Amino acid sequence: IRAIADFVNYAMGIFGFEYEVELSTRPENSIGSDEDWELATTALENALQDNKISYEVNAGDGAFYGPKIDFKLKDALKRKWQCATIQCDFTLPERFDLSYIGADGEKHRPVMLHRVILGAIERFMGVLIEHYAGAFPVWLSPVQCVLLTVTDKHIPYAQTVYDKLIQAGIRCEKYFENEKLGYKIRQAQMQKVPYMLVIGDKEVEARSVAPRTRDGQNPGSLPVDEFIALLQEICEKKQ
Repeated sequence: IRAIADFVNYAMGIFGFEYEVELSTRPENSIGSDEDWELATTALENALQDNKISYEVNAGDGAFYGPKIDFKLKDALKRKWQCATIQCDFTLPERFDLSYIGADGEKHRPVMLHRVILGAIERFMGVLIEHYAGAFPVWLSPVQCVLLTVTDKHIPYAQTVYDKLIQAGIRCEKYFENEKLGYKIRQAQMQKVPYMLVIGDKEVEARSVAPRTRDGQNPGSLPVDEFIALLQEICEKKQ
């Protein structure tokens, strides 16, 4: 149980989520002995305390088949969504007649653990989108960068840059349409793409790219390989 709680804490930390934890105890209508419920509830409580995870006791809100820990994420509007959960189950081991031989040489009924890290993927994705307000970090963005050509004559070089980025595993798109550069930049900003790579005369001549972030920062021209290394480092650090 401690390992699962630690895994949930690690996963939520990667996404930068704030969350609250509830320990839900035995409801009025339940199965299992008092001894089993006490043992399972204590085990869940000890796991939270050992991992130094703050929690509140939600008395009587456990499942009928066992106590549980619920991790409730907060979205951008501070609404709470129950995603990760750790549950003890007395029902299924009974129904499947499961047993193990204990240290005393006798048969004992095990307790099953239900482990859910993200919850329903659709719900988690919804919370994730709202959490970042659509502006995903580079490592998580469906499109990490987009190539923007100033004119059509820059397309051949831009295509070689695009091919190199794709080969390096960068999720990239290209805006080679015959539109004004300002329009292309606005389109990329509306899509909240982390990096826009402008390709003009200077970039073609220097065999470089001019990165521009979605919030308007412009670090200056970089060689293609240097930009790829920068992006890979950012992704490795989960930034």
